Amino acid sequence: MKVVVAPDSYKGCLSAKEVAGALASALRSLHPGWMVVECPLADGGEGTVETILSATGGTLCEAVVSDPLGRPVTACYGMKGDTAFIEVAEACGLKHLSHDELDPLHATSYGVGELLLSARAQGARHFVIGLGGTATCDGGVGMMKVAGIREAMKGCDVELLCDVVNPFVGKYGAARVFAPQKGASAADVEVLEKRLEAQAFGIFAETGTDVRNLAGAGAAGGLGGAMMAYFNAASMPGIERILEMVGFESLIEGADLIVTGEGKSDLQTLGGKVAHGVLRHSKGIPVALVSGRIEDIKALREAGFSKLIQATPEDMPPSEALKIDTALQNLAAAAISIA
Repeated sequence: MKVVVAPDSYKGCLSAKEVAGALASALRSLHPGWMVVECPLADGGEGTVETILSATGGTLCEAVVSDPLGRPVTACYGMKGDTAFIEVAEACGLKHLSHDELDPLHATSYGVGELLLSARAQGARHFVIGLGGTATCDGGVGMMKVAGIREAMKGCDVELLCDVVNPFVGKYGAARVFAPQKGASAADVEVLEKRLEAQAFGIFAETGTDVRNLAGAGAAGGLGGAMMAYFNAASMPGIERILEMVGFESLIEGADLIVTGEGKSDLQTLGGKVAHGVLRHSKGIPVALVSGRIEDIKALREAGFSKLIQATPEDMPPSEALKIDTALQNLAAAAISIA
């Protein structure tokens, strides 16, 4: 048997590399004769840089930049040749704030601009940027306030890895869809929407690009739209690009089973997340979905997953399930179901 273990991270608990390692180790113990290949994945959000560097090689770099509230924080990014691999959440991510600190009315993407400048100073001309997990909804205003950012990024090639197609403004825009997840009240959302509308007109006046209804422009609190307009960035589904970079279709040649998963699987899984990308590129090989929690079981089965395994017992509270040791034990038990 050849099994390829290709999960996303279990957000707030285990990295994709840790999930893949736990499942693979358990499967090897159960069946020493199996060939088990580890292929941790990401879709542009958490774990993207680690996933790409593991597959392609390169150097992990650090820079001290501003967090969403302007405090200094050490951010990591990857470099290989003249290509920089960046997660914007390293600078302006939710991970830098406690629940009480969430404040999308004032959170800034300034640190993203500082991160880009750091990579440029290392010789980067090509940028692969993961959009996701931000605490901001400033439409990229903070990023564009960094001195010299426009000149530095002129002529650079920028790819955006994004798993959403939301526009800059409107019913499905950055403020109305994502700001509540970042701590915005209903009143805050209306303020942010008006700001983004004004910013969209300003961006159009400066660049000639109308980001208001541009697919993906609402990603990362509007950072997607700002990068498309100011840096001529191209947006693409993150999982598609990462599967290409890790050579996924070559890795699964001759496989009898693929195992994927994420922290929680539901209808959103079928909207461009890692697990659905793996399923789409499985070439008819059975795909088992092993996730912390699983909802919308009927839809996931109909999508084509051959087996659905919820790693977390139904009666286990989230606070316990998110403990690293508990999560690893749950994954080991899930491996028995796979085997």
